[in-house]
Amino acid sequence: MNITVLIHSSKTMRSHAAAPTATTPLLIHKARALAAYLQTLSTAQLQAAMHISVPLAGKVHATLAAWNAFPDQQSLAVDSFVGDIYSGLRASTLSADDRDYAQTTLRILSGLYGVLRPYDGIRPYRLEMGYALPDQPFSNLYTYWGPDIAAALPTEGLVVNLSAAEYTKTIMPYIDSARVVAPRFLTVNLQTNEPAQVIVHTKIARGAFARWLMMSRVSSRDSLVQFNDLNYHYDAALSTPAEPTFVCDAFGGIGLSVRLQKA
Repeated sequence: MNITVLIHSSKTMRSHAAAPTATTPLLIHKARALAAYLQTLSTAQLQAAMHISVPLAGKVHATLAAWNAFPDQQSLAVDSFVGDIYSGLRASTLSADDRDYAQTTLRILSGLYGVLRPYDGIRPYRLEMGYALPDQPFSNLYTYWGPDIAAALPTEGLVVNLSAAEYTKTIMPYIDSARVVAPRFLTVNLQTNEPAQVIVHTKIARGAFARWLMMSRVSSRDSLVQFNDLNYHYDAALSTPAEPTFVCDAFGGIGLSVRLQKA
């Protein structure tokens, strides 16, 4: 069975060495149009649309002004994003074979690019899918992307959705929900002794789950329950076919997150 694994982009990005052999994003024509529009917005407009501080808006304005699609100035998408999902994914430590497999299997949902493959070349940007921009046709990014993101995904096979709801909304109206599996990750609360969602744990676990899928080459729905990284185990009582649930008594990914190490 074919499998497609979905994660989403992060607000924070790192500058990486250019990769002239990077692949071209599948929806680059729409990304160019959207980026050109963003470059017309003032710092004040970006600050209002993104609900960020004035100093950060100034940095975003400069980042967007430097954006381009020149092939020799792009970095690999999978190495460019910084955040809890990517802390769990640990893409730089995957083998060359696993990274090549990810290029055919892993898809990164993005506000600016729509959808990215790991080896697609990108430039730093900041644009969450839920932002409301000032002008048409960009004011609602869900409308702007419409069915295009889903159309860029394989039409058959299992879809393992590890992306946030903000990004999942771009594809669910356009694909058969029976194809989609959305794993849940819970941590036992020490006070109540009941499993509950801890957002930062969930984000890291999503990345770790994607990593496990790349390394193990899982290709069937039934095999998903074998995930046991970061002290998680499958909990059949809390699971449904569409939402296999994994529980950990003590989260094993603290060392992967700068935020958790400082907590």
